Amino acid sequence: MILNRQRRVDVHLPGLEGFWRRVRRALRFPRDSVTICLVPDARIARWNRAYRGKRGPTDVLSFPAGDRRSGSPRARRGLARAAGAEVGGTKPGGRPRLPAAAGPNGSAGSGYLGDIAIAPAVARRNAIRLGRSFERELRILILHGALHLAGHDHETDRGEMDRLERRLRRRLGLDSR
Repeated sequence: MILNRQRRVDVHLPGLEGFWRRVRRALRFPRDSVTICLVPDARIARWNRAYRGKRGPTDVLSFPAGDRRSGSPRARRGLARAAGAEVGGTKPGGRPRLPAAAGPNGSAGSGYLGDIAIAPAVARRNAIRLGRSFERELRILILHGALHLAGHDHETDRGEMDRLERRLRRRLGLDSR
């Protein structure tokens, strides 16, 4: 599911939804296992500071379900609020009802893998800087965020995630500008 909770940048959701289905199948993610939320710069900047200790907005953040290191439960509550609590509805009192928490092995008992937050305004700036189309940049960010939810970490894996991402970009038609 892709939710647009920002107004600054016009985004064509049907095309992204179709691409997300292809990514989901390529990674063998269960249906409804991920929520992708498009958010304003200010919101992603707050999360970037809170969960990564970095200042300013970033283009994409992934919040794996049950990943205690990422602050995921709190982040997921924030993402649910940003999504208008549409992630599973609401509990009595208006608090977000989030998908089931992860079990002891780190996998979500309900099959829910986590959330991806994308800042379209940052993505648009990056697309211009990198000479890519905005649509392609958003698709790259969806794939990148999904790989993080699959457990990959380019900061610690000696290039494994980068190689996998390049292969999947080719397979999914993202290798051209």
